[in-house]
Amino acid sequence: MNKYELVLVVNAKIEDEARVATVEKAKEYITRFGGTITNVDDWGKRRLAYEIQKMREGYYYFIQFESDSETPGELEQRVRIMENVIRYLCIRQDA
Repeated sequence: MNKYELVLVVNAKIEDEARVATVEKAKEYITRFGGTITNVDDWGKRRLAYEIQKMREGYYYFIQFESDSETPGELEQRVRIMENVIRYLCIRQDA
């Protein structure tokens, strides 16, 4: 099992329920593909470094999980098409 971290930047213009549902959906994808979530950090609303899709702010979430090497690829395919996710990044953490 490898350790990974998924960073999500979620649209700041949506309702709180939709934002929480978006993060829950990403967590559901991790567990569906055999991953185990170890930590979720909610950094809250932050200003973006540059404007993305005419938005200057977004909600940042850091999800740490353990899984095999197949899960990040499957996860990225699903997160890429999620409507409320502005940006994402999935990286493998050093052991």
